[in-house]
Amino acid sequence: MLNHCIRVGVEENLSSLKALSLKCYAQLSEYDVMSYYKLCAISSATGILRNYRKAKRKNPHIKEPYARILRLTTCYGFKIQDGKLLLPLHAREHLPIPLTRHVQETIMGCEVRSVTITRDRISLAIAREAADVRVRGWVGLDRNLNNVTVAASDAATTTHDLTEAGRVKATYRRVRSRFRRNDHRIRKSIAEKYGVKEREKVKQILHHASKAIVEQAKQSQYGIVMETLTGMRRLYRKGNGQGRGYRARMNSWSYGELQRQIEYKARWEGLPVIYVNPAGTSRKCSMCGSRMARIPEEKRLLTCRSCGFTVDRDVNAARNILARGLRFSPVAHSVEAMVAEPGRRTVIRKVDGWELTTTTHT
Repeated sequence: MLNHCIRVGVEENLSSLKALSLKCYAQLSEYDVMSYYKLCAISSATGILRNYRKAKRKNPHIKEPYARILRLTTCYGFKIQDGKLLLPLHAREHLPIPLTRHVQETIMGCEVRSVTITRDRISLAIAREAADVRVRGWVGLDRNLNNVTVAASDAATTTHDLTEAGRVKATYRRVRSRFRRNDHRIRKSIAEKYGVKEREKVKQILHHASKAIVEQAKQSQYGIVMETLTGMRRLYRKGNGQGRGYRARMNSWSYGELQRQIEYKARWEGLPVIYVNPAGTSRKCSMCGSRMARIPEEKRLLTCRSCGFTVDRDVNAARNILARGLRFSPVAHSVEAMVAEPGRRTVIRKVDGWELTTTTHT
């Protein structure tokens, strides 16, 4: 059903949920399933078609989408009762699937929004109401190839080592490069198997790092500021004058996965997350804003030509990201605090940031 909807959407050039529903719902009557699954197939196809249209604007020769992994998704009709997941088969007929004790404890107090079934797993999408935390400061995150550096409003900096993730990726690249089987289909099948193992190992490493970052922010009641990293893959295309090994290492950089994990964990705890423009964060001095210069005998240190400030380049970038995030938040630096003047009605920006968001002044 999903591929049927995708095919109709590509032929008719449709990408909206309403237009695709009007076109496909009657055609899906040939499938002997409940309407719950038809509606979810149309919804999933809409998301795929929107991504396809966006990708086609960048590359007109992109292949048409086709879903190869068998899956079943439903947002309606299922129940969780007596420790079992009841999936609708026909009218008043359900398929009972027992849930483990860990799953039951995890979803307790949450709302189960949808259920997805594949060949080897069942996924439950859950949601809950999280109270927004009134933050006392912010932390800026600079994501690098082998580490992530965190700079907080209280001037504290921490670094989380991600060298193990790079080592795992390099190991699996080396394994795939040594395939000697002549059959392309077999090589592809084995490469997909190793690819799944690689992704699961890297996800687990990033999970520990993202969990530690969010826990630290939660304890200090800090919001999180990250970079808007887009178009990174275009920097390392073939023909850019870079070595094959360097391009492979940079294109395997999982910066988006770490940001995704940090964002959903922070939202789950009620912490705000904002994104800023990353341009110039590594080159600007975090003290005076001038251009930094590298120290020839040092590999990671930068020095400012104007104020003479010397700092690690990752710490400097994290502090610049934090400073840009403070521009979009009502929390000001402690050095900008002022004694309240009696009878003053004029609001001073940066000083009265929180007052701007809660009170209207003339």
